[in-house]
Amino acid sequence: MRFGKRFLCALCAFLMILCVSAPGFAASARAKALIERLVVSRAAYGTRDNAALSKLASIDLELGEKWARIMDLWETRVRVNTVLPDGLPEDDTLCLVVLGYQLNRDGSMREELVQRLKTAQAAARKYPNAVIVCTGGGTAANNSSVTEAGQMAQWLYEHGIDRKRVLVEDRSRTTAQNAMKTFDLLEARAPQVRYLAIISSDYHIAGGVLLFGAEAILRDHPAVVVSNAAWRAPSGSLSMMFQAGALMELAGDPGTASDIYNNRYNLRDLPPLNGV
Repeated sequence: MRFGKRFLCALCAFLMILCVSAPGFAASARAKALIERLVVSRAAYGTRDNAALSKLASIDLELGEKWARIMDLWETRVRVNTVLPDGLPEDDTLCLVVLGYQLNRDGSMREELVQRLKTAQAAARKYPNAVIVCTGGGTAANNSSVTEAGQMAQWLYEHGIDRKRVLVEDRSRTTAQNAMKTFDLLEARAPQVRYLAIISSDYHIAGGVLLFGAEAILRDHPAVVVSNAAWRAPSGSLSMMFQAGALMELAGDPGTASDIYNNRYNLRDLPPLNGV
């Protein structure tokens, strides 16, 4: 009998928690559906879905304002530089974020990643007080002991960059994860950073600027992306839908992001406004 009472008390407590939390879960699901509509509409049709933004703000005003800022950022044309320009902060409030590239099967670096590192090396010499983040996880099919970021950092050390300047983020697998985990690292190891310069291949810069800027907005981090430097790759491209997928990762919806990345997303399934 005593066990029965305890069971009933526990069940009542669980149901009370469920009732309290259910509206929050529902609001979160509606918000994610609206963000999905917002970013896919922009990527697929080039339109800004102000109705979705308005509805998102009615659910969560702060979140709506943040995604309006992210849309502003996405709509801003990014000028791609071959070298990091003059006039950036000369102290350690500047961070050079070097984006990784898939390793060869044996763990060695592909030529494109080496060229990105040469661009980073020049930027590091131009701004000798800047923090440097190498970001990228394990992508070598036959060598699990190495990571993109680890290989990148070692190259920089061997080419004259003080290892004390270099932070290694070696757990990410996507550009969105590059952004999220880099900010985790900066918050823990370099909280003074206020300015970011993205270093990658030319076709990757716009996406990097967008995602690092969006992640700063979403987590209320004071850092802003102020510049970039890029290697001019002979080929390579990233679609707007890829950027949409990455933004869905930042929004906490890896399922939709995966559908987009793997070409499983059907535009006919775009969440209707009257359904959210």
